[in-house]
Amino acid sequence: MSEEQLNKHTAPGHAKPRVAVLFGGRSSEHAVSCVTAAGVLGAIDYDKYDVIPIGIAKTGQWVLVSGDTRQWSLSASSLPEVSPSARTVTLAEIGGEHQLIVASPNEVPQELGAVDVVFPLLHGPFGEDGTIQGLLELSDTRYVGAGVLASAVGMDKHYMKVVFEAAGLQVGPYIAVTDRQWLTDPEAIRKRVDRLGYPVFVKPARAGSSMGISKVDSLEGLDAAIAAAREHDLKLVIEAGIVGREIECAVLEGRGTEPPRTSMPGEIAVAPGEHEFYDFNAKYVEDDAASLSCPADLPDEAIARVRELAAAAFDAVGAEGLSRVDFFYTPDGELIINEINTMPGFTPKSMYPQMWAASGLGYAELIDELIYLALNRKTGLR
Repeated sequence: MSEEQLNKHTAPGHAKPRVAVLFGGRSSEHAVSCVTAAGVLGAIDYDKYDVIPIGIAKTGQWVLVSGDTRQWSLSASSLPEVSPSARTVTLAEIGGEHQLIVASPNEVPQELGAVDVVFPLLHGPFGEDGTIQGLLELSDTRYVGAGVLASAVGMDKHYMKVVFEAAGLQVGPYIAVTDRQWLTDPEAIRKRVDRLGYPVFVKPARAGSSMGISKVDSLEGLDAAIAAAREHDLKLVIEAGIVGREIECAVLEGRGTEPPRTSMPGEIAVAPGEHEFYDFNAKYVEDDAASLSCPADLPDEAIARVRELAAAAFDAVGAEGLSRVDFFYTPDGELIINEINTMPGFTPKSMYPQMWAASGLGYAELIDELIYLALNRKTGLR
């Protein structure tokens, strides 16, 4: 990306684009977001961008983060967290521009100035679900990633499947369960699950990082799995188990009128042992719980089909910026879409950057491209 392209949408008075990196948040994926931000803050080119790290505490408070966040990591004993502070950050309109303001009790508020683009590295509800995106749209602020509708659809596993089916994309058998349905007639839900056939996967409809997900092999374990999922969301999706390999594909918005770009597909294989599926610990805590292969060992025609379907899923939800699309590749060669993630894990070790690295686009270059796309798209209806 040239300096001229970078400076095209830079606010007056800024020598280089000012990027606010937003992370943390109120969801159960707070720590994952912090680690994602650590990766980006460690790789972003500070010679090209004026970077402002803003954390959102679990209370919802926005704070200006100081110190070296690049050492944050996930472990069984320690999870990173944004700490509340007396110095809060707000987005306010001053002189016709939306600027970041740092305020402390008994002190004059400090203006950080206008922001050219926000990089919202937030996972889960209150961040990846269209809420932050709506706030930024209201403030006429450019940002990386999907807009309000695509973010909301991508967060809700039920409506995501509805949209995919309407677009002619194949999804696996499932049922959606609302809070009212479970509380008023749980036996009807048990019968519907029985018709799906065991094993099933019980999932919170609006959570990520495999939070609250259980594999259930019989009726005896169903109620406990539903209770565990309801700790994260009162709306659930229960999916029939599918025998197949777990294949993923990274999607990057095309420039201008170009179609979405897709990476070489990757594959996740859970190591035999205590993990029956790719759960939170297998994803983030235990290094040897799963192997990530990129590119995936697939026939050429299957690779082409994965990439075609990933782009179709991206377009179906109206995504922008980036997404990761997950599939099941069955023994008879069928490709079934599991889900789309509009803000996938973004550490250097995460599957999304790894798939792009295997396709010739490095981590720092990927960050550059996402900022470029955000700076060059219009705000408002599009």
